[in-house]
Amino acid sequence: MLGFVYPPGGFRRATQYVVHRMRRLPDEPHRIARGVFAGTFVNFPPIFGFQFATAALIAFAMRGNILAALLCTFLSNPITTPIIAIGSLELGYWMLGMDQRLEFIAVYEAFANAGTEIWWNVRAIFTDEATRWSDLAVFFRTIYLPYFVGSIIPGLIASTAAYYATIPLIRAYQKLRRGKLAERIEKRRRLKAAMAAADARVLAARGGRDEPARQRAADPRDDIRKGPGS
Repeated sequence: MLGFVYPPGGFRRATQYVVHRMRRLPDEPHRIARGVFAGTFVNFPPIFGFQFATAALIAFAMRGNILAALLCTFLSNPITTPIIAIGSLELGYWMLGMDQRLEFIAVYEAFANAGTEIWWNVRAIFTDEATRWSDLAVFFRTIYLPYFVGSIIPGLIASTAAYYATIPLIRAYQKLRRGKLAERIEKRRRLKAAMAAADARVLAARGGRDEPARQRAADPRDDIRKGPGS
């Protein structure tokens, strides 16, 4: 549970890992950027438990990189989620014209009551107990709907910004990586050429053939191995 809330290596190391994997994706910059757009956007709407599937579907529909979309879903964590939720709820209340006062305790109780009622209704499927929908109705009307409506605009703004920021970064990294790769290839080519030139000079200094060949020709044991009459 602690590892789920706080990564063992810290949020900084986890973020660096995601960025490192993102930069090394073998795909075109615009396709990676589309995946980043999809993965960033799904961090905002309240679709808990379905972020991976939703990000993959949006990236597939946009012909973006699905792995990039999945990596960006990790932007949603116990630190960023409350900030996104509070901002989205406030904006949603304003957009829907709801005169609702946001208090953390009230929001927490609404989530807790909705979860309890969902569990009750699951049990009711296998028992004779009646289902309950009152707390879920209140949760949907006062929390989920304004949260969902208020998350669309911030999600589109953040994902669009991430899209346009990703393209030049990926292009610059891929260009730098290709340059380093070409430099390593050129160094290896020069090393092989230098080794070949050195071997040629050694052979020329030895009269055109290598020393082991002359030793084999002068080895008296060859006459013994050949035997008489050979």
